[in-house]
Amino acid sequence: MQIYVKDIPHKQLTTCLIKTITMHTMSDSELKSYLDKSVAKHNRVSFIKKDPISIPHQFSDKKDIEIMAFFTATLAWGQRKTIIAKCTELVKRMGGEPYNFVMNHSDEDLKDLLGFKHRTFNDTDLLYFVDFFHRHYSEHQSLEEAFIPETGFTDIESSLIHFEEQFFNHENAPSRTKKHVATPARNSACKRLNMFLRWMVRKDENGVDFGIWNHIAMCDLICPIDLHVERTARKLMLITRKPVDWLTAIELTESLRKLDENDPVKYDYALFGLSIGEDITSL
Repeated sequence: MQIYVKDIPHKQLTTCLIKTITMHTMSDSELKSYLDKSVAKHNRVSFIKKDPISIPHQFSDKKDIEIMAFFTATLAWGQRKTIIAKCTELVKRMGGEPYNFVMNHSDEDLKDLLGFKHRTFNDTDLLYFVDFFHRHYSEHQSLEEAFIPETGFTDIESSLIHFEEQFFNHENAPSRTKKHVATPARNSACKRLNMFLRWMVRKDENGVDFGIWNHIAMCDLICPIDLHVERTARKLMLITRKPVDWLTAIELTESLRKLDENDPVKYDYALFGLSIGEDITSL
């Protein structure tokens, strides 16, 4: 495969990728080297502070990490500083102890959640999320179990479909809340859930992803894709499908597996960096 990358010094890569300008070819090995450098730049502890993943990093207990990582991934719309601010607000509304709040709240405590809103996510959605967590942790020790079908793990697609079915398997589940929990069954790219799974599953020595789950392998993860990553991936010829949906997320991940079959989603760091306009001359 031959890919083309625009080459202008002192310009942001995003601009370089979008504008029609002089280009040079890059081989597969060159592409891997190029993206590996970007991964190394972002997959480090210094990345945490300004990223929403900083929210679950405030906690050491596994259940607190899972709960706030899930909320943070769900609320990951818009500017990172806004996401961090809203998640910080949510932590405060839960008294700084997410798991304790989920399991031991009173009806009076739930009033502290009323009025919470981020984009289209509101207190109706929040109250149902809390109810789901309460029911789940009353029977299980980890949120990971909600992603593993009774027959065992087979692939991420089956796990995400299973999770969504379990999440809404309650007579009081609000229909409006379904838009906040994606599923491949609706052909969604499931960007936020795939990001959450990356946080929980990926294991390395760099300290950004948590790697606290053990029943899903890193090689099985699907790369998160949104419109920004899609634009970068398309210019790098990692994807060819036009819609941004589940099949495109699969296509992107398969392309990344050719670069690292054991840890394809580490390149989420690279695609993120390039999509926000990382300086090409810094790589």
